[in-house]
Amino acid sequence: MAMSPAKRHLARAAARTGSAPIAKAARPSAAEGEYLLQRAALGVDLRRLKEIQSTEKKIELKRELLPAYDAWIEGVLAADNDGKGGAQDDIVTHMLIWRIDVGDYEAALPLADYVLRHNLTLPERFTRTAGTLIAEETAEAALKAFGQDLDFNLDVLRRVDDLTEIHDMPDQVRAKLEKALGLKMARIADAMEADADGVAGGKRAALEKALKHLRRALELDTGCGVKKETQRLEREIRKLAAIDGGEA
Repeated sequence: MAMSPAKRHLARAAARTGSAPIAKAARPSAAEGEYLLQRAALGVDLRRLKEIQSTEKKIELKRELLPAYDAWIEGVLAADNDGKGGAQDDIVTHMLIWRIDVGDYEAALPLADYVLRHNLTLPERFTRTAGTLIAEETAEAALKAFGQDLDFNLDVLRRVDDLTEIHDMPDQVRAKLEKALGLKMARIADAMEADADGVAGGKRAALEKALKHLRRALELDTGCGVKKETQRLEREIRKLAAIDGGEA
């Protein structure tokens, strides 16, 4: 059931005042009480998910459950826009993970920005940092799509790259994101005519951008699986350079 405007206001208040566990002797404020109710509902939903073995069915259930938390998220992000957000919030971190899991990056990216800017920690069962999870899950989703000859949004990859740029993570994870960016740019270049001017500034420019990402991926992880594609791009760039009468 959707939250009323009053409850959205409480979500804003919770984002301002914090959502830390409340001592038994303390009487929770209205905002804290609403947070506890939402957190209890989340606990029930997490137990439902735990009972499901199929990843596909888990994703289906998450997609079904997500709207129940929309108003809470709206309130938290509204408080942040007012400069009054940033409290640790298990609902926010779980909804970030769920949105990534169901592939809803339009809703996930504002949450990723919030979680990273305010240094929120992921639930205890997660061993990865928030930056690592965001980068790796997005990159793997893109690489999976490319492996199935499907597309993936370049803006999402770029936004994730920007959001996680300053965050520490294993080189292998960063390499996956660079690989995904490189393969996406290569797909864009391959769809362009040799003399076309487009979003990447021309086919050769797109190929060079793709190659830059793939070379960086290779620097970070020599086993990331981009050597053949790197060589192919180098050949394509040389061919275009010869046509243009320039040097690659």
